[in-house]
Amino acid sequence: MYGTGVWRSVLCRTLLVFLGCAASTASWAQEVRPQVSAQTLYLPIYSHMSYGNVGRRGVPSQALLSALVSIRNTDARKSLRVRNARYFDTAGKLIGDYVPAPILIPPLGTHELFVELNDASGGSGANFIIRWDAEQAINPPLVEALHANMDGGKAIIFTTQSVPVSE
Repeated sequence: MYGTGVWRSVLCRTLLVFLGCAASTASWAQEVRPQVSAQTLYLPIYSHMSYGNVGRRGVPSQALLSALVSIRNTDARKSLRVRNARYFDTAGKLIGDYVPAPILIPPLGTHELFVELNDASGGSGANFIIRWDAEQAINPPLVEALHANMDGGKAIIFTTQSVPVSE
């Protein structure tokens, strides 16, 4: 059996590792992103998620998810223009364009897109490709999707965040 001193030592090391991870995450979250005048963003979307065990049917259970896509202009002085927001399914097939004509998002404004709960056409590997630009370099937008299903006494809620990609 280990003595109290050993457990105290293990606890202190564990706490130091946790605090180190928390500090590195906090510094990453506060990172200032360089200003840019245009980007193409990839945003993962889940129109359903698999869970549980593989049953007699040979496939796991699935839960449908809605997705609220939020395009937030983080620049306090300048507008940005969303040129398009194309929605692709798991196989990479274009399903539709949620922004068929360019829209302007004012400083600190937000534009939202919504994929309904009953729209499972995208699959678990769906995505949006969002193209935006501005007249001059600005703070890049924050683009996230909030996925949710709150049916039948259960709640599934999580977010995904976009990443810039080259064309």
